[in-house]
Amino acid sequence: MSTDLADLLGTQETAALEFKREATDRNAIRKAICALANDLAGQGGGDLLIGVDDRGRAVGGVDTSDAALLKITEYRDQGLILDRPSMVVTRGLYQGQQVIRVRVNASRTPPVRFENVVYVRPGPSTRRATRDDERVLSERRRSFELPFDVRPAPGSSLAELDLELFRTEYLRQAVAPSVLEENHRSIEQQLASLRLADLDGAPTVLGLLVVGVDPTNRIPGAYVQFVRYEGNDVGGSVLDEQEIRLNVINTAERLESLLKGHLRSRLVEVTGFREEARPNYPFEALRELVMNAMMHRNYESSNAPVRIAWFDDRIEVTNPGGPFGQVRADNFDRVNDYRNPSLAAAMKSLGYVNQFGRGIGRVRAALARNGNPEADFAVDDASWTVTVRSAS
Repeated sequence: MSTDLADLLGTQETAALEFKREATDRNAIRKAICALANDLAGQGGGDLLIGVDDRGRAVGGVDTSDAALLKITEYRDQGLILDRPSMVVTRGLYQGQQVIRVRVNASRTPPVRFENVVYVRPGPSTRRATRDDERVLSERRRSFELPFDVRPAPGSSLAELDLELFRTEYLRQAVAPSVLEENHRSIEQQLASLRLADLDGAPTVLGLLVVGVDPTNRIPGAYVQFVRYEGNDVGGSVLDEQEIRLNVINTAERLESLLKGHLRSRLVEVTGFREEARPNYPFEALRELVMNAMMHRNYESSNAPVRIAWFDDRIEVTNPGGPFGQVRADNFDRVNDYRNPSLAAAMKSLGYVNQFGRGIGRVRAALARNGNPEADFAVDDASWTVTVRSAS
């Protein structure tokens, strides 16, 4: 017989336990998940029970179907809570009534944000973090073994960041206007809060990648190599060749014009009396492939660039770095994990990726709508190559 959660967790809200009567207020649930992941009290995370009132009494009648559990689980992957929290959603018994239990593990990369706002639970209530709260969480993050993308770049200085780009583009797109209005921090504090620099003012790898003047000065492989060949193999004449040695924001802008410039349109019969022009490749699929290659590539131990090889009959996008974490060659289209979690969060905030774990599905759907063959994925220990073929 399973243990009643009231006996296991208690009947009073604490810094590690929150109650909700129902699951109708999605943002309240997201804030609670964010706060528990930040684990300000240092208890290893905490639990959210849905189906319990604020006095610790089971209300009964809560939907605990698989669909209801899946809906709560999806809050993790929608890109609104960053960095993505680790959590498990199950059903359980509380005072003999069915409830939903959301077990949230403490983040190893705090502060976690919901819609760019940090939430914490210093006691039995969830609230916005103070500056001191954020300082505690940032210092805790430094005590963990940091992912490569948030480590400071040795010997670098703020002069290597495009601070105007940071103010005019990154802050405007990645931070909510209400937060900016309240923000009276120095530029150094803003950069540290967003993990673009450490607390001592040294740019992180993330800062150099996202708003660096030239990221390749410190990260040699942080560029995109584009080659357009005549014909169907590398023996053909090179029609266009470019190395894009820019930060993520400027690279995205350059790639948009470059890729669109090489697309060609064809007429497709829609009905017997109407035709429409369609490109030989759907731009949204190319954008997804290139942005995901930049997001997932290995910046730490490879100096190879992201490569785009464009032939008459196909495009090959290759990025260094094989499967990471839980991802394997046989499950990459169902499982996702992140070598560069903070870069993934930044690119989501900037709008370059939409929802985590959906890239391959979006590519396949865009190709199918445009009449292209399915993409081919070649995955080994050292790299990924995706091949998309021209629509006939």
